[in-house]
Amino acid sequence: MSEHSSSVLVVDDEIQIRRFLRTGFELNGFTVYEAGTGAEAIRAATLRPIDLVIVDLGLPDMDGAEVVERIRSWSSVPIIVLSVRAAEAQKVRLLELGADDYVVKPFGMAELLARVRVVLRRQIRAVSGEPLVKVGPLTIDLAARAVLLNDKRLALTPKEYRLLQVLAQHAGNVVTHQHLLKEVWGSIHVHDTHYLRIFVRKLRQKIEPHPDSPRILVTELGVGYRLAQPEGENGSWTGAAAAPTAPMRTES
Repeated sequence: MSEHSSSVLVVDDEIQIRRFLRTGFELNGFTVYEAGTGAEAIRAATLRPIDLVIVDLGLPDMDGAEVVERIRSWSSVPIIVLSVRAAEAQKVRLLELGADDYVVKPFGMAELLARVRVVLRRQIRAVSGEPLVKVGPLTIDLAARAVLLNDKRLALTPKEYRLLQVLAQHAGNVVTHQHLLKEVWGSIHVHDTHYLRIFVRKLRQKIEPHPDSPRILVTELGVGYRLAQPEGENGSWTGAAAAPTAPMRTES
């Protein structure tokens, strides 16, 4: 599945936003389907193969979070949420329900497309079983359980490797504190965020060229952490995220 043969379902009750997104996606080779309500979105997702869902939270018949939860109950399709709500608790809830990423309004099409490329690459890796994850000077070989920085193998503790492994499996997407704690330390430690802070600090000392200015293992304040991915069509690494351009203003 390549970006230029992918289909996207755009779910938003505002026609002008759907029109803006349709234009941007079609210019980048996507086939676009639209839905103005949650019910229409769920029906559309069941009637045809969809490679990506973009859903707004403010729908007239149900909260977009319910759409995420219901689609995720039977499908692994990547889902990106659009919202004017920037509260950390809301972001955590959406990610725990199964959203792959979120974009806060106002946003630029370039920013959204960068997030789309990340979730589609992750989906391709999941389907193909791609064992290598490369982020700038860092290479994570999931098959060989090896981590290299500038082609030199790093010595990691089992917990450090497991933490990096979970982040690599979701490379480019934010992983919540609770998910990382559950996967690395077990369910009884899901609230012990001090474990996470300590190990992230230690891991950054080993994998970041400049640990005090991390570009590989990035903090999502109040939510979790994100392993950055290469950006740009030429595969060159520019750091954690590209700056949004030409933001779309909306009052929704």
